[in-house]
Amino acid sequence: MLLDSTPVECGRSVETARRSRLADGCGYGYSRSHSRWFWGMRLHLLAAPDGTPRAAILAPADQKERDVALRLLPLGLHGGELVVADKGYAGKDFAATVLERFGAQILRPARKDEPERGPHLAPIRQCIESIFWTLKDRLGLERHNARTLHGLRARITSKLLALAAGVWLNHHLGRPSRSFAGLAT
Repeated sequence: MLLDSTPVECGRSVETARRSRLADGCGYGYSRSHSRWFWGMRLHLLAAPDGTPRAAILAPADQKERDVALRLLPLGLHGGELVVADKGYAGKDFAATVLERFGAQILRPARKDEPERGPHLAPIRQCIESIFWTLKDRLGLERHNARTLHGLRARITSKLLALAAGVWLNHHLGRPSRSFAGLAT
C-alpha cells in the first residue's frame, strides 16, 4: 500500500480565508513540494500500487499527517500489509502504533537526522506522486472551484471514483494502470 497526502488549495488571499464558506474546514499548511504555505485542506490517500484508491480522508491542512493516518489506515488495511510512506510519517511511536493496531509495517525513507539510511524507496514513492499527478492534472483536482465543504467533498469523491474506474478499465483492456490518454479519444 502507498500512503501520502497532497495539498488541496482553497484560496490565496486573507480576505478569501475570512469570507469563504470553506473557512470552517480549512487551515494553513506548508507544502514541502512547493516550498510555500497554503490555505486549504489536504487529501490523505491510501492507494494500492496500481493506483487504485483504497481509502481517503480530506482534512484541514493544519492537522498532522500521522494523526490523520491513524484514522485513515483502518479504512483500507486488513492486516499484514506493508505501507510505503514518506518522511512525514516518521516516528518510532507512530510505526509501533500502526503495527500494534493494524498489523501493518510502515516503510519510509530515513530523514537527514537519522543515523540509518534505510531502503531506497524513490521508485516506489514515485508511484504515489504519479497518482496525485493524475488526480491533479488529468482529473482537475487543482481546479476544483468548490465554494462549500460539501461541494469540495463531492468534487474530490468524483475524481477518486474516476481514477478507480480508469484503473479498472485499463486493467480490463490490458493497458498500464493509469494510461488515461487512450481513454479520452
